[in-house]
Amino acid sequence: MSTTNPGPNLGMDPEVFAQFHEQLERYVRERLIPAEAQVIAEDKIPDDILREMREMGLFGLTMPEEYGGAGMNITQYIETIHTLSYALPAYRSITSINLGMVCSAVKNNGTPEQKAEWLPRLAAGEIASFGLTEPGSGSDSAGLQTSAVRSGNGYVLNGTKRYITNAPFAKVALIMARTNKEALPKNAHVSAFIVPMDTPGIAVGKSDKKMGQGGSHIADIILEDVHVPGEALLGGVEGQGFAVAMQSLDNGRLSVGAAATAYAKRALDTALRYANERKAFGEPIANFQLIQAMLADSQAEIYAAQCMMRDAIAKADAGQKVLMEAAAFKMFASEMCGRVADRCVQIHGGAGYLAEYEAERFFRDSRIYRIYEGTTQIMQLVIAKQMLRNFAAGIAG
Repeated sequence: MSTTNPGPNLGMDPEVFAQFHEQLERYVRERLIPAEAQVIAEDKIPDDILREMREMGLFGLTMPEEYGGAGMNITQYIETIHTLSYALPAYRSITSINLGMVCSAVKNNGTPEQKAEWLPRLAAGEIASFGLTEPGSGSDSAGLQTSAVRSGNGYVLNGTKRYITNAPFAKVALIMARTNKEALPKNAHVSAFIVPMDTPGIAVGKSDKKMGQGGSHIADIILEDVHVPGEALLGGVEGQGFAVAMQSLDNGRLSVGAAATAYAKRALDTALRYANERKAFGEPIANFQLIQAMLADSQAEIYAAQCMMRDAIAKADAGQKVLMEAAAFKMFASEMCGRVADRCVQIHGGAGYLAEYEAERFFRDSRIYRIYEGTTQIMQLVIAKQMLRNFAAGIAG
């Protein structure tokens, strides 16, 4: 696994990206948002929309061009996620694992053969899952129980992965498994495996019922004596799984932060529109100063999150490590989105509690942003530990 500084990432031609971005903004407003009611009612993204998303290249944004992708840099990718996430979260959810965590892992750590095999398939829209969390472990990698035992030239995997996004329709999963019984230093007991979901011994549990985020799905992945060849080991090296997961989580956290920021903007726009339409005492409630205070607080917080996002992604594209920035952005944006969604309900008053209005859905949908890709509390630990490391090393800021 490379540890060298990759240097600046130039990404897609700026003019081409600007055209794509404009097209995506129209698609979100004219196609995806009008289809939200259908997605929620059926609890799935319609096949025709999935086909359109594949044709637009939304599953291959971050794949290198030689593997059929768009070759976007992190700034372009996160700006795209930000635009897409103004609509129902399910649209981002279906693409995000391909684009962020799994693509990052394979692109940065895979063997040439693994890249040639999987990056074109991911770019074409074969849906992926990322298997880290388990019934007894999430952020605690030392508690990871899924095992990978050597067998001939390959491995036998056993264990259960929990809350796995896209598991019910994934074609491939990146599975973190224990290749050593001991919790070795620097999490060297964890390895990553690229596992096709049709491999014998894999079962997927029923889709979990959730508080919100209709149309997106999570489920258990159960592995019982799953035989995989040695070529399934990511990078061909044992003990790199935790580092791969953490590296991929930086991109995942940037993506969640961008999604939360965009969804907060959607909630604020909805609240602003309602405040201008709803009248009390003979005038729009937007004229009342306490309503204005909630609108203003929301706007200021969204602006702050947007600034954090653009600072973090610019640093990432310059080749800098953004562990602390990604964690800080994800933490602030996800908490901020919850506050804005709450104010949106409050501005709607009694109507905000009714399923007839979007406000209550925003409230339910936004809650998960504070949990996945690392809870707020884990983000606090990540930030504080990095601060202490920097202090010990005499690094300012």
